[in-house]
Amino acid sequence: MIVITGATGALNGATTDHLLRTTPAADIAVVARDVSKAARFAELGVEVRYGDYADPSSLPAAFAGADQLLLVSSSDPTADAMKLHRTAIEAAVTAGVGRILYTSHQGAASDSPFGPARDHAATEALLAASGTPWTALRNGFYLHSLDWLLGPWRETGVVSVPADGPVSWTSRADAAEAAAVIIASDTPYDGPVTLTGRAAPTFADLARQASAVTGREVGFEVVDPEEWVRSQVASGNSEYLARFNLGMYDAAAGGLFAGTDPLLESLLGREPQSAREQLSAA
Repeated sequence: MIVITGATGALNGATTDHLLRTTPAADIAVVARDVSKAARFAELGVEVRYGDYADPSSLPAAFAGADQLLLVSSSDPTADAMKLHRTAIEAAVTAGVGRILYTSHQGAASDSPFGPARDHAATEALLAASGTPWTALRNGFYLHSLDWLLGPWRETGVVSVPADGPVSWTSRADAAEAAAVIIASDTPYDGPVTLTGRAAPTFADLARQASAVTGREVGFEVVDPEEWVRSQVASGNSEYLARFNLGMYDAAAGGLFAGTDPLLESLLGREPQSAREQLSAA
């Protein structure tokens, strides 16, 4: 039995869709905080179970019988992600899950200035200490994030960021498909598995690519971080969210998102979507 959490979301929902192309629906169960949102899976014959990391009593039944369990990481920047992840992992161990797969991040590091990267590193440590076989799907930074991380460059003609560095931008759809391939594989993938695009362009590189795909000059500038935060707040974002995102740029400047790996392309059997393609489609 394959049990998938977060299947009502974009990432693990797409992974479930890919698995259903090769795996009988009766061999898959999805776990949701709101089971009504998983109705489309129930209609296909997939078992839908209630489960919430914040409700530990719900998890033993949600994870029961899982040969493989795909745990989605918390996506709420204000949540205590580590508490939620610890609860889920402990419940998986108690339920006797055969293998835990976790949606981690390519930049996972305990010293990262980007908060989620620290949470991913700590969660991987919990998995390593759990005594259960585990796989950490270290997905590259998602391509669709460029829609806000590059700022309003189409209107201003300038990519303006508080720090610059290389990032292995990766399509969420590609990562979801690769996760399905890994889950369905007869060969286990142990420990951290890096799934990234082929290249790691800097924000300056992206400005040049934006110029090429639009046919007009797109400038580039690195502004003072505090000035950038003030501009974000002035445009309607909370200061908390602005500083949360600032950590991403700082981590990029430190090279923490620079690594690339050919595994994603190998799993997909084709080239992953590139940052240039994302800029062209936006």
